[in-house]
Amino acid sequence: MIASLTVHVHIPGCASLKEKRGHIKPLVARLHREFNVSVAEVDLQDKWQEYIIGCAMIGNERGHLESALQTVAKWVESHWTDGDVIAQKIEVYI
Repeated sequence: MIASLTVHVHIPGCASLKEKRGHIKPLVARLHREFNVSVAEVDLQDKWQEYIIGCAMIGNERGHLESALQTVAKWVESHWTDGDVIAQKIEVYI
């Protein structure tokens, strides 16, 4: 099974794509290091004040995958103060 988490984030006051990358890069590295998930910016690359990151995991138990990605989503919402989470979505593919 493959599970994915998408997180839509708004960065108020961001004035350039370079500044935006400065916000995204540490988040991607931290999520990969802390939660051992694959992470990438997956959409809105041309928007200055918004981004969507995707996290993915592979496993054989749906409940474990959903639980792990819910933990990631909660961590982003409560610990990442560089932006405001607009939306989150977890999907599991069999």
